[in-house]
Amino acid sequence: MKDTSLRQYIELYRSQREILDAASPEAVRRLRPRALSALEALGRLPRKGDEGYVRTSLEDMFAPDFGVNLQRICFEADLAETFRCDVPKVSTLLGVILNDIYRPTATLQVQLPEGVTLCTFAEAAVRCPEVLRDYLGSVADMAGDAATALNTLLLQDGLLLHVSEGVKLDRPIQLVSLFNAPLPMLAIRRLLVVMEPDSEARLLLCDHSRDTGHSYLGSQVIEAVVGRNAGLDIYEIEEANTLTSRVSRLYARQLDGSRLTVNGTTLSGGVTRNDYIIDVDGDRCDTRLAGMVTGIGGQSSDNATVVRHHGSHCHSEQLFKYVLSDEAAGAFEGLIVVDEGAVKTEAFQTNRNLLASSGARMHTRPQLLIYCDDVKCSHGATTGQLDERALFYMRSRGIPEGEARLMLMQAFMADVIDTITLDGLRDRLRHLVERRLCGSDAICGDCGLKKQ
Repeated sequence: MKDTSLRQYIELYRSQREILDAASPEAVRRLRPRALSALEALGRLPRKGDEGYVRTSLEDMFAPDFGVNLQRICFEADLAETFRCDVPKVSTLLGVILNDIYRPTATLQVQLPEGVTLCTFAEAAVRCPEVLRDYLGSVADMAGDAATALNTLLLQDGLLLHVSEGVKLDRPIQLVSLFNAPLPMLAIRRLLVVMEPDSEARLLLCDHSRDTGHSYLGSQVIEAVVGRNAGLDIYEIEEANTLTSRVSRLYARQLDGSRLTVNGTTLSGGVTRNDYIIDVDGDRCDTRLAGMVTGIGGQSSDNATVVRHHGSHCHSEQLFKYVLSDEAAGAFEGLIVVDEGAVKTEAFQTNRNLLASSGARMHTRPQLLIYCDDVKCSHGATTGQLDERALFYMRSRGIPEGEARLMLMQAFMADVIDTITLDGLRDRLRHLVERRLCGSDAICGDCGLKKQ
């Protein structure tokens, strides 16, 4: 293997395998040989141009000399300060992932409803070993995805959410992931969500980093299995500093009659790559995937989606919007696949982009692969600037130019925000997007503390 960023991590794994294995349950250890074989076959992480379009280079993102927390050191942080990002008017069941270690709040476990398990993989190996064994690694693609294979190779522990059959959570579960380390760090994060038949849950995932002057890289893999007639909502919000990079993969499998909503918001950060891979295996499923990016400065944000329809009579919608200013760069690549036999499928994909400066850049590539005739599918993408006629009209009515521009950009993002079913979160995002579009840091430090 040539001298690449991948090589350093494979050598780290081989030299520290005993330490890695000692901190990992059997369900994690058994995945490592497959992950190592996949990485050795690939040879290196993808560079710009390797993935068929303009995506940020994973090779470059993993190249810096990040530290990996093999000894599972839990760096201290002021958790009350961390939770200032809480969403007003929304009572959540709250936990924190500090760098790569899960720390539940004091009352979380006692307030979880009966039939809901939220615990580390190490705890799950004792409490519900069959769930961890049967589902971990069952959805994520290691053979074809180097970032997922590397996450699996270096994974020591993760977090399991298991919702039993028929259980419906009234309150959302909020997980705050925070970087706060005194050195450059690579955090390996893993979340496994198993929704049994007829269950329902909502997840709010907040991704933050403290401004310590150090560079951080988060490697995140989420696997979700949504059982028959189950419902799962996942809302992600990234508010990080410019030294923080993020590589996230969300894999989901839907069974008959299930409903899945995913909304990803990138408000601030350095370099971000989000991939959403959803297999609609069951019949009569509903899938809604949305995202928005507010990019300023030199921020770079990629989103890529793959929605594969295998079942019949299913409906999916994708909506992604970007507002890019200064020298910010964005990329969107979306793919809808409709297999033979997936009759009566309705699948729609939309990407809209607004460039608010001459230096901003956007690359978009929507795609359809349809192998069934009896379907309704469409895709579309547009990239442009603010509507000058609308701007002129507003200015002629006495609205200052800056305020008029802000109002138009807010209106542009409105339908993505409206896909969120949590009223408090929807209102909060409107405020944060407004601040970000004004050029301010979108850190909600003025939120009141409302953890339960």
